[in-house]
Amino acid sequence: MEPIPFTRVEITAEARAACDRVLASGWITTGRETLAFQREWADHVGADHCVMVSSCTAAIELCLRALELPPGSKVLTTTTTFCGVVNAILAAGHRPVFADLAHPGDSANVADTYMVSERTVREAADRAGGVDAMVVLHFAGHPADVEALARAARLPLSRVLEDAAHGIGTSVGDRMVGGISQATCFSFYPTKNLPMPEGGAVTTGDAAFAAKLTALRLHGMSADAWNRYLPGGSWRYTVAAPGMKANMTDVQAAIGREQMKHLPRWQARRDELRDRYDKRLAGLGGLGLPQPSERGRTAWHLYVVRVKPEFGMARDDLIAFLNERGVATSVHFIPSHTMPAYAGFAPPGGLPNAEAVFEQVVSLPLYPLLTDTQVDRVCAVVGEARAAGGAA
Repeated sequence: MEPIPFTRVEITAEARAACDRVLASGWITTGRETLAFQREWADHVGADHCVMVSSCTAAIELCLRALELPPGSKVLTTTTTFCGVVNAILAAGHRPVFADLAHPGDSANVADTYMVSERTVREAADRAGGVDAMVVLHFAGHPADVEALARAARLPLSRVLEDAAHGIGTSVGDRMVGGISQATCFSFYPTKNLPMPEGGAVTTGDAAFAAKLTALRLHGMSADAWNRYLPGGSWRYTVAAPGMKANMTDVQAAIGREQMKHLPRWQARRDELRDRYDKRLAGLGGLGLPQPSERGRTAWHLYVVRVKPEFGMARDDLIAFLNERGVATSVHFIPSHTMPAYAGFAPPGGLPNAEAVFEQVVSLPLYPLLTDTQVDRVCAVVGEARAAGGAA
């Protein structure tokens, strides 16, 4: 049988044509397409301003720089996150403070979405003697209660950033992710809900913050090439603060603008696939299925299942069993505090909730090009694994 990849990217015919058009235009770096994409994305998520950048990791680092915190400031984030977030904190000159995942005794719905809780955020902040900023992750497309977590960390929303790499299409209550905190960082990586050949974005309601980001994303220069070379533009520029090389190109932006038109269809397909998985895996004991959040709309970027002891087979054995039968999987994420590079920031005694969850979770394939037949096959192989493990 043909293997089932963990992800497969759809770049539409319209996006490919837009790419060709920009390549033929003679202007391929940041310009009119990027400016248009910024306006359209801000409108889509209900934000006042948007700055397109090269990645979500760059977006987080740029936002931390733009906050102008003192060097060595303490930035709280979940340990169950992509390493790029931690690297961004360190690259901005600050110290990560890791929060554990929700305790089993916290709200069941929070615990089931594998995110931090108000209690674990408060514990992390207290352990650090207070924190200066926080990055809140909308894990797997589940909405995090940003305002409640800010209160738990004793921070104003002006010191809170949202990592919405998984959060395209997510809503907190009736508010789409993108306009709640000081800034929201999005990813357009090929595996994400809006797939592109890389890219990221920051949305904010703060015009001055957006202007600062616009300069910082291109070396801190007061004017980019588009503005310098426009008719009537000047070659002169200033650098008020050192920045990064993190701008988006017009080639990427043109692709993203066309891909955006298909986002409602892709989101609807993710919902269908999640329902199909639920129905076909519901009868398998020992397998914890992902639960929709009670705090808003889950965008279903990932379908994460928990392999409990009653399943009869350990998580790593299940991954190997699936792989041998042509089904690719992934794990989100290895707890950051266990990484050698970040060992100096690990709390004494570790973070037991995140460590326990990590040993049991696995992400199954979930993307719009996945067929119903493929979902059925994945579920059938999971059922075979349970039987092979000796579970009744």
